[in-house]
Amino acid sequence: MGKATFIDRSGNPHTVDVQNGTSLMQVSLDHSIEGIVAECGGQCSCATCHVYLEDGWYEKSGGPSDREAEMLECVIDPEPTSRLSCQVVMSDELDGIVVRVAQKQY
Repeated sequence: MGKATFIDRSGNPHTVDVQNGTSLMQVSLDHSIEGIVAECGGQCSCATCHVYLEDGWYEKSGGPSDREAEMLECVIDPEPTSRLSCQVVMSDELDGIVVRVAQKQY
């Protein structure tokens, strides 16, 4: 188990415990993190769980798959560290990850 910090749209941090193997999208829903809509339920088909990875976490996450990269082309205000939180799965390497919720999901 590790920790993830979600920075909500108002700039408030929310640090939560995350079991390894759990997507950041799922844990954000479990903890009612505002701004993660997750319309497709984690199927990488809607881009409504868009987040930005902070402080070097993008490299540690392994980067997006081809499918995720295609979905990221649809997000509003993409940044170089944009990810879909449904595709970022907690592991020991990601303990302490910090993500910022995108201001707009669609």
